Amino acid sequence: MEVLELILCIVAAVVLSSFLSRFIPKVSTPLVQIALGVLFAQLPFIPDIQLNPELFMVLFIAPLLYLEAHEIDKSALLKTLKLSLSLAIGLAIATMVAVGFALHTAWPAVPLAAALALGAALGPTDAVAVSSLGKEASLTQRQRSVLKGESLFNDASGIVGFQFAIAAAVTGDFAVGEATVEFIFSFIGGTVFGLIVAVIANKVFETVRSMGLETTTTRVLMELFLPFLLYLGAEQCHVSGILAVVAAGLTIRFDRTGIGPNVARTNIVSSSVWGVLSFSLNGAVFILLGMLLPDAMQASWDDPYISNGLLIGIILMVTGVVIVMRFCWISGMLRIARDVNTGLRRKMTFERWRSAAIMTFGGPKGTITLSLMFTIPYAISGGTSFPMRDELIFIASGVIVFTLLLANFLLPLLAPNHSGDKAAELIPITIDVLRATVEELTGRITPENRRPTLMVIDSYTKRISRLKQRIGEGDPQGFERLQIEALHWEKEFVRDHLAEIKADASMDKAEQELEVEACERMLDQIMNALRHASTDADANSGHTVSQVRGRLRMFQRRTGTLAKRTMSKIRHTTPLVSEDDIFARTRQLQVDAIEHVIDRLEEEMSHDTYDTEHCSALIVEYRRADGMLRSRPNMEGSAAAIRQAEDVKRESYGIELGIVQDMLENGDITRAQARALRRNIYVMQVDADSGI
Repeated sequence: MEVLELILCIVAAVVLSSFLSRFIPKVSTPLVQIALGVLFAQLPFIPDIQLNPELFMVLFIAPLLYLEAHEIDKSALLKTLKLSLSLAIGLAIATMVAVGFALHTAWPAVPLAAALALGAALGPTDAVAVSSLGKEASLTQRQRSVLKGESLFNDASGIVGFQFAIAAAVTGDFAVGEATVEFIFSFIGGTVFGLIVAVIANKVFETVRSMGLETTTTRVLMELFLPFLLYLGAEQCHVSGILAVVAAGLTIRFDRTGIGPNVARTNIVSSSVWGVLSFSLNGAVFILLGMLLPDAMQASWDDPYISNGLLIGIILMVTGVVIVMRFCWISGMLRIARDVNTGLRRKMTFERWRSAAIMTFGGPKGTITLSLMFTIPYAISGGTSFPMRDELIFIASGVIVFTLLLANFLLPLLAPNHSGDKAAELIPITIDVLRATVEELTGRITPENRRPTLMVIDSYTKRISRLKQRIGEGDPQGFERLQIEALHWEKEFVRDHLAEIKADASMDKAEQELEVEACERMLDQIMNALRHASTDADANSGHTVSQVRGRLRMFQRRTGTLAKRTMSKIRHTTPLVSEDDIFARTRQLQVDAIEHVIDRLEEEMSHDTYDTEHCSALIVEYRRADGMLRSRPNMEGSAAAIRQAEDVKRESYGIELGIVQDMLENGDITRAQARALRRNIYVMQVDADSGI
């Protein structure tokens, strides 16, 4: 029962941290979780925490490393592989030796093997902690790739070194030659084991899929089971389970093969499950750190043989050794690196020194370090307690907190996020959201909703194309202004046509009613497009009046139409014109409006009001739209399909909001960017709910 209470408390703290981190974006989520862990530890019903080291390694490290290896950008990793491996292996070993000897020298009570174990545990960095720093810092793509690659590989090297150091501390015997042979065997054996299992897993999953036996439930459960199978299987073969997990994570690709809505739906569910699991496991580790800190501090604080000032000084010293070693190593690697064009070594300029500092503080310690320290056994051979176990965990915890604080507050100063054009920065993020929405809609296609869903997907595809054009334009604002002006030309054309229809007393009443209805709907579509264009471009308040007028006119027209239909039913007269007739006439009116706009654009090309290239590009767009409208047959049920498409569109806005929330929780976007994205979606959602 106590274990269940502990699990529930940890889960509650993780959930609470996900809410709190949204309101304090400048403080990293791990720091929030550590603070919550300290607070939860003071609750009277929290039981004493004693973790089984091996169980902790399997439950936390194996799935986290598998996910990290599987999700890393393979192409970016290859480009920075040399520097990443240098940091992951060379720097990890150097840090292990430097911290070990420095700690043993400064505090002889700590055995050298135990001090080396601490140094090995402080080798791995936590890229997840950096990504959750509120996105206040602006790291280059190369810097991010180096840090992620380092975090992946030095997890394995640090863990292997830690395990050998702990073995030496427990047995009291350490033979360099034998340890080297065991290290090589464990390294190569673990890698080969992971590759073999990955190949088998790819084959099994693809075979199951080809036979039509794959379901979302079985696929996700089997995928979650895989890292545990890898780790336990490798350990049974006396090779490195960690390296097996990493090798398999880099090789497995069954989730990236296969096409179709079922595969897309399964991949989306799998990604969501892994996202929740990753956040929960990372959060649980830091919550546990906070819970264990008071006991570790209390045991050391009350020990009359250990000076509290010494403990704090040791933490500062170890933190300094880690940072200095890291800065010197990165600076040296940047200095000896050769230019890809000239082949010469480049001098250390101010920017290169700053880059070294950014990558130094961009590698804080976190989940893996703490997880390794938890695996220190309570006793060594002979049954005696492991020397200085609580103190070592306390030192590691202090270093984690200090490096997280330094990364949290120094990175924004070293790499400030100078974003000149917020709207331009939002465009690629918006494209990612729209693409993810299209993928989700594709997975929801059924024979019943195929046509309306494809209509909505087509609208998303066009919107993505427009946004991509804005990225490539030298003057995207100029092209956008021309697009908005063209919409106003369409509006003027339809309004003039509507005035002519209403003024023509000789026209048949039914035909006149059909024309008026088509014009009204066309105007609604144009006003809707103008509102969305203004939203995407953060338009100035000059269009606000027209937007408000459009909404009022829309409400007035729909009220009038409802009144007409009601009176028609009361009088039992012939109903109003059919929706299919209105749809066909509206489409013809669209063709006429497009021809009018093309004529205006060709006329503007002879003037200096707008850029000629912009006019030419927009003419191509309108001609393409004209061709699509003319090629569509006048199918029965078109109006019904449009109504169904409106329902799908409302559903798609909910999907967009969910994707934005996922990106915010994953640290892919800032809170300000999430607010801007939500604001745009809310505007379009209101339009859809209003029937606009």
